[in-house]
Amino acid sequence: MKKLFRNPAQIVTVNTNGKNFKRGDELSDIEVLEGRSIISESGLIKEIIPNSKISKYKFDEEIDLSGKVLMPGLVECHTHTAYAGSRAGEFKKKLSGIGYEEIAKSGGGINTTVMAVRKASFEELVSIIKPRIDYFISQGITTLEIKSGYGLSYYDEIKLLQVINFLNNEYAIDIIPTFLGAHTFPPEYKNDHNKYVDIIVNELLPFIAENKLALFCDAFCEKTAFSAQQVIKIFTEAKKLGLKLKLHTEQFNNIGGLDAAIDLGAQSADHLEVIAEDDLNKFAGNETVAVLLPGVSFFLDYDYAPARKLIDAGAIVALATDYNPGSSHIANLNLIMSLAALKMKMTIEETISAVTINAAKALDVSDKTGSIEPGKKADFSVFDISDYSEIVYQVGKNLNCMTVKNGNVIYKSA
Repeated sequence: MKKLFRNPAQIVTVNTNGKNFKRGDELSDIEVLEGRSIISESGLIKEIIPNSKISKYKFDEEIDLSGKVLMPGLVECHTHTAYAGSRAGEFKKKLSGIGYEEIAKSGGGINTTVMAVRKASFEELVSIIKPRIDYFISQGITTLEIKSGYGLSYYDEIKLLQVINFLNNEYAIDIIPTFLGAHTFPPEYKNDHNKYVDIIVNELLPFIAENKLALFCDAFCEKTAFSAQQVIKIFTEAKKLGLKLKLHTEQFNNIGGLDAAIDLGAQSADHLEVIAEDDLNKFAGNETVAVLLPGVSFFLDYDYAPARKLIDAGAIVALATDYNPGSSHIANLNLIMSLAALKMKMTIEETISAVTINAAKALDVSDKTGSIEPGKKADFSVFDISDYSEIVYQVGKNLNCMTVKNGNVIYKSA
């Protein structure tokens, strides 16, 4: 079926000329076209044409976008959307001055959510998670990463991944499952960390790989979680089994996680709030994406990652919400873009590159989506504005009025 997306006020292509990511100064080049329309066919972008040539074609469907901004479908590359329960009680403690790490050491934090997930059935988890996915879609998100990590047992980690895969089949968007069994140590292995690492390596990873339950393996490398040596052991096995790698690292401490991620060829290193000055240049010579999560810094009232320095050092910088019940209970990607601009000194253009093509690169799908280039998926977000700068200027406001996946309108605001 041939479709015409007619006459948007602006088409923000985030064109890469086939490179499929942007680093350094390239993040500012988002290519804004006016007086053009887009033709899609069989779910792919076929051509970008001047409006003056529209009459020369025939279309099965025309979608009028006059006065609106059309951008690549947004990519959310780091979320913990698959959880149950509430951590509002811990939020109150944070407001009284008790730190995130202190709460975790006392048995709260991630393990509070683990208990709720373990009690929830498959069906209950599906019901809980669906409205969250619907909200992401309403923002123009067409590719969504969701991690496990709140089961922390063989049965419950598999249950979460099966839920995520079920939801991927239920929704038109691409939901990318990530195994995060190495999130923290569950209570039953509080005093035997090596045993839990062995379960991940010898039991969980082989089953997950054989049954294709996840595309990525992730871990949390921190003093209160997994050491760099433990991460290397887990990642070495995951890589051998064909899983791609992502790593939470340099959030509170520098304990060797960044080197482990880069040395093992991780697709992304996420957080980086306390990255050492001497480590900034480590991103310049490779394609490991620096995924920055300003919502965590805002929510915990903590340091922001040095986005400006990373970009200037030549890093491939992406942005994500890190939506989770404990450290970033924020599912609004627009707010994240505004925080990046206001608190991390990123330009509007850089934030757009960071939630489109570079976020797609962080999920290893930037050859298929993340920019408006012929041959890629016709994945679009359409904003009810006439200039793209409004997206970041209107802090926390969802301006998306239409979400298009594979050329099909899957969401339209009332």
